[in-house]
Amino acid sequence: MRLRYFLISVAVGFMVGCGESKPPAATPPVTTATPAPSATAPTSPAVESTPPPAGPAPSTAAQEVQPKNLAARNLDPEKIKRGEAVYRANCANCHGPNGEATPGWRNPGADGRYPPPPLDGSAHAWHHSTETLETMIRVGSPAAIGGMPAWDGKLTNQQIDDVIVWIKSLWPDEVYDIWLKEIENKPQPKQN
Repeated sequence: MRLRYFLISVAVGFMVGCGESKPPAATPPVTTATPAPSATAPTSPAVESTPPPAGPAPSTAAQEVQPKNLAARNLDPEKIKRGEAVYRANCANCHGPNGEATPGWRNPGADGRYPPPPLDGSAHAWHHSTETLETMIRVGSPAAIGGMPAWDGKLTNQQIDDVIVWIKSLWPDEVYDIWLKEIENKPQPKQN
């Protein structure tokens, strides 16, 4: 019975509580594009950017947000690649091809169920630890709330882990940094 209440509270947090959640507003620093680390190249804890080439600056419209600094996050490129494949085969139909969800995901449908939320850092998924995300994928959510199916036994432990790594790779740097400090590595209160 306690597990049921836990699952309901997690599902409610994912779907209802995330309705007004927004990633922190911050002006992203201007960086130059760096190539993604190859599967054979070792990753380092920090990636230095090279200065932009001399010449006229590109127009604002031509500037595109570059991929996040995945090397600094210490996310394994192979896990990201595998996780993306598993996600596209099993999750994209509901959560969108890039984790963006569908319009109106904050509003319950005619049946009272909430549509699947985005996982790209624009909603509430980043407010949960890796352990909580894994539990939600394994056991799903109650049908009365959203009806995410349980994937335990359908996906391997490795596939679930890889999907979570891919989802984390979608999050903006500011969101990932806050998640790492405040959620995943939340300081424990001092014991007297």
